[in-house]
Amino acid sequence: MKTKTTIKEVAELAGVSFKTVSRVINNEGSVRSETLKKVNDAIKELNYQPNNAARNLAASKSYSLGYVYDNPNAYYVLDMQNGILAECRDRGYELIIHPCSAHNKDIVAELATMIKRSQLAGLIISPPLSEMPEVLSGLHELNIPFIRIISSSELNQTSSPCVYINDRDAAFDITEHLIEQGHTKIAFLRGDDNHRSSHERKIGYLNALKKHNLPIVADYQIDGSYSFEFGVQGAKQLLSLDVPPTGIFSCNDEIAAGALFAVRLQGLNVPQDMAIAGFEDSPFSRQTWPMLTTAAQPTNIIARKAAASLIQHLVNLRSQKSTTDNVPVLHFRPQLVTRESTQSVS
Repeated sequence: MKTKTTIKEVAELAGVSFKTVSRVINNEGSVRSETLKKVNDAIKELNYQPNNAARNLAASKSYSLGYVYDNPNAYYVLDMQNGILAECRDRGYELIIHPCSAHNKDIVAELATMIKRSQLAGLIISPPLSEMPEVLSGLHELNIPFIRIISSSELNQTSSPCVYINDRDAAFDITEHLIEQGHTKIAFLRGDDNHRSSHERKIGYLNALKKHNLPIVADYQIDGSYSFEFGVQGAKQLLSLDVPPTGIFSCNDEIAAGALFAVRLQGLNVPQDMAIAGFEDSPFSRQTWPMLTTAAQPTNIIARKAAASLIQHLVNLRSQKSTTDNVPVLHFRPQLVTRESTQSVS
């Protein structure tokens, strides 16, 4: 049986030193392009797989990232995991996945234990944890590099890598689409209060109503959670009003699917009697009939870009090239996707 290829064999085939191969594997960015090609070609030819445990011990560096989340949306979490994992595999990193509760009063201590036990190089944090000041402050004190994914329409100065999702403008686009279809009575079903996306999407909804001089009706705005059950309950509440809306903008596709279910239970047709839109373009939006108008949020791509940015930040830190001026900042704006659940009422 052939033994596992060693880094020494890679160096010999490429005609370079052991240390040069090590710099290439560790993405240190100090290798000439022609040398880099020789080493990568040798790695590919020999099918060399770096031993991350050995790398960590030998270089006193970690090549493991952690993904920390508390999100009830299984589709979102799965897309995040797959995107991060794909980038980690391409860059020779391991991934530790750590679900937790944002309501845990000892969340920072829990993360500190996990970071130490897993010897992590850095963390990727998604909402709502990424939007909690006490978590961010605790991570800074732990001196662990991290990148956070947050809902925000404004790019602010940040001391750590960040991915901004412009939910506000995307929500504006969805609401304006409903208005353009002839709707003047549009309701909004809001998600969990501890997610900034809930607030940002509501602001986008209100901004569109204001732009088109439409009345803002308190009874049309219902707070709840990112769940199918809330969508059912919220739609029933709206339908019980003396003057129900003709359109519902739900804070995510799961809520929208629940709303569609409730509307059809009442014997109403979608979109003829009620137009319904969601957000995120999750499988929920394509598993309903009719399929849901929504805003496409490329979670898998966002996750992969976040992992790539964090890894580059780690490389910069190791080579002492990192400053507040080159901290990675990414920006995504979900795009409107129109489907059968909305159409003209004129």
